[in-house]
Amino acid sequence: MSAIDYKKAGSILNPLKNLSFFSRPAVTEPLEPRLASLRYRGFHLNDWEKCVGCSTCQKVCDNAAITMVRVPQLPEDPAKGVRNLRPAIDYGRCCWCALCVDLCPTGSISLSREYVHTCTDDQLSSYFVLPDPNGMHKTWFGEGWSKTPENDLVDPQRQHMGELEAGERIDNFDEIVTGYDKQQAIIEASRCVQCGMCHDACPTHMDAPEYIRAIWQDDLEEAVRQIYNTNPFAHTCGRVCTHRCETACSIGKRGEPIAIRWLKRYAMDQFSTDDVLRIVGKSEVPASGHAVAIVGSGPAGLTAAYDLARLGHRVTVYEALDKAGGMPRYGIPEYRLPYDRLDADIDVVRAMGVDIRCNTAIGRDVSLQQLQQENDAVLLALGLQLGRSTRIPDSDHPGVVKAVEVLRRITANEAFDLPRSAVVIGGGNVAMDAARSLARLQKQSFGEVRVTVCALEDFDHFLADAEEVRESREEGIEILDSRGPKHCAVDNGRLIGLHTLKVLSIFDEQHRFAPKYDDSDERLHEGEMIVEAIGQMTDTDLLGEQLTEALEWNRGRLQVDVDGRTSQDWLWAAGDMVHGPDVVHAVADGHRCARSIHAHLMAEQNKEQPA
Repeated sequence: MSAIDYKKAGSILNPLKNLSFFSRPAVTEPLEPRLASLRYRGFHLNDWEKCVGCSTCQKVCDNAAITMVRVPQLPEDPAKGVRNLRPAIDYGRCCWCALCVDLCPTGSISLSREYVHTCTDDQLSSYFVLPDPNGMHKTWFGEGWSKTPENDLVDPQRQHMGELEAGERIDNFDEIVTGYDKQQAIIEASRCVQCGMCHDACPTHMDAPEYIRAIWQDDLEEAVRQIYNTNPFAHTCGRVCTHRCETACSIGKRGEPIAIRWLKRYAMDQFSTDDVLRIVGKSEVPASGHAVAIVGSGPAGLTAAYDLARLGHRVTVYEALDKAGGMPRYGIPEYRLPYDRLDADIDVVRAMGVDIRCNTAIGRDVSLQQLQQENDAVLLALGLQLGRSTRIPDSDHPGVVKAVEVLRRITANEAFDLPRSAVVIGGGNVAMDAARSLARLQKQSFGEVRVTVCALEDFDHFLADAEEVRESREEGIEILDSRGPKHCAVDNGRLIGLHTLKVLSIFDEQHRFAPKYDDSDERLHEGEMIVEAIGQMTDTDLLGEQLTEALEWNRGRLQVDVDGRTSQDWLWAAGDMVHGPDVVHAVADGHRCARSIHAHLMAEQNKEQPA
């Protein structure tokens, strides 16, 4: 045993030294902030540049110490997942547990190294303190407790969605993605912080936090019930929705957003149509005696039909083609949207009592005037059935076709001359759909893929989804950016390809469409077929000249009020013909028009009743 250092240890008389302090003058510490140790849990800091006002900090606080305060001068954009809210802290309730820091999706909140021995009267009278980015006392004292990998409660990585390898999918139209299994779905759902940003961004304002929570709790019937609160096209949107909700997801500000679309797909795929009908149930509302005609059986038309039927109205849907579904059926390939899943959505609508009459074209089999006379309201829900032309020289050649027409023929299984080589003009998802569909048919018939896509945009500003571009390349499709069409190459009446030029710019200084090209950089792309995928429009011939003149238009689109009503008081319009191609926006349009039509019918009914 080592000798004891009595000098260091002191003696039993050392405590008596405290008596000497009584003779010293008193020292009063000033009431000013002090600097504490590293990782100290002091007053809150909030980086307003990172903060999106998601309210997660408020929701996780067990002591109700956080209130979200609106700051009008800050930006707000629900579509991008940004609210002009910032957290205010009630330090009479705060216990400095730092859960607000640990769960903050963006990592904007931290606790400083600042502390005070006491508070001034002014500070006590200010019950809530809206933190300055520099802290409670508006002075930077350094960051204390902050988000680190050790205390981060947010999982930034989403569950991987499996998909078929390129070699397995290129010669068929089988669905590419495989879907989540139960474990993947529950893990993915557990990442959600229930902030509701997705709800705000969705055009239908889906109850996504509620159905995600139900999936996490493995209560899939409740998940389906929540989904159907706002979206009867659940199978369809679970596969091809533009998922604006994921763009707004607060988790995606720092990591990968919650796979909201895939979770919807998972929940819906666990049930048959009969199961969904049992979960959703039929309306017990008595028949209203009113009749509504809907032209078009896409998401907008059938969503409105679903709502109106559940409100007791008699609804008849008119579809010119032989199957219902509109543009999702005839404009989206089956490898993205299996048509039996689309049929499952439609079957639920039919089960509500909706009469869907296919092969019934307006203008050929029945007129709009007849629908007006036989019904109390009419809704136009037309898709964008026609493609736009580039109008370049020789684009009127029979070998130059529109993408929507190619996709319709493939879906309808109509025979056409399949080209050994093809060029697709355009860089959006429709262009990729056309290119990939032709590639599959080429692989089946010729054993090789010879498809080239030429787009005006450079890859940094490409219009198609990144996954569409990646998958297209994997399937052997050549994708060229910054190439503009000059003219179609025709040799002795035979189409042989497309001449393109290098694009220097697409818009002028006023942001008007005015492409400029490098005439010295010209290329010929071989193609027995040229597919134009540069935009779509609605076939309005069915309206007739008189009605077309009476209606109001806005740059080729039918103009409606905020409720979807046209300038004719008996006619409403919704979907692609009003707002452009977007499945979930079409669903939202259908809901809006159904509410407006129902309100109109009830108002008319009340007028007819005696006082």
